Amino acid sequence: MQKLEKIYEGKAKALYSTSQPNQLIQYFKDSATAFNGEKKAEIDGKGVLNNIISEHIMLEINKIGIPTHFIKRLNEREQLIKKVTIIPLEVIVRNIAAGSMAKRLGITEGGVLSNPVFELCYKDDSLGDPLINDDHAISVLKVVTKSQLEEIKNYTLKINQFLQKTFAEINIKLVDFKIEFGFDAQGKIMLADEISPDSCRLWDSATSEKLDKDRFRRDLGGLVEAYKDVALRLGIKI
Repeated sequence: MQKLEKIYEGKAKALYSTSQPNQLIQYFKDSATAFNGEKKAEIDGKGVLNNIISEHIMLEINKIGIPTHFIKRLNEREQLIKKVTIIPLEVIVRNIAAGSMAKRLGITEGGVLSNPVFELCYKDDSLGDPLINDDHAISVLKVVTKSQLEEIKNYTLKINQFLQKTFAEINIKLVDFKIEFGFDAQGKIMLADEISPDSCRLWDSATSEKLDKDRFRRDLGGLVEAYKDVALRLGIKI
């Protein structure tokens, strides 16, 4: 398997084609962005930590019967993944009020929600990734069918249950998280992208100290140290 040309570069990752037509290499960058790219920085070591944390979580998610694009980690910054066509939806689950939802609805951050809240955003940087509903996704944008969206929602809520339990066992509260899905060559829906402190809000259970990208968003500092803490609690060797 040979690494070929770069075919995509996003805010935090790049994708490279390989000599295998249905496999790509996903490269984790040290770039940190927030507020739709308005705030940017390079944070040494961030990509390495996201790579190993996402590897650990993807492997565990595979074990509970949810298909993912992850094949194996190649080195400290790269993963071999299945080639998928990304569905242009950011899928969000919120367990505790925080971030944009708290601001948008004028509610106090930190309140535990009575049930997980499932949200969709249309993945389009030029539009600012607007919040949409099911009908927008199915009938207006037509990026999924009703049954496909139901499958995505079922996968997502199962992932939420798994992640809540996993993090609770290491004294971390899963506040919310964002994931993406794609279609493989056979049209099968599978989890793609990453699951890491870049894409999850994680608070220490006792102190509510932030262990995620909010440390960058809110100029708290110590982002790499927080990510290392998450990795070590998960039992990952650094």
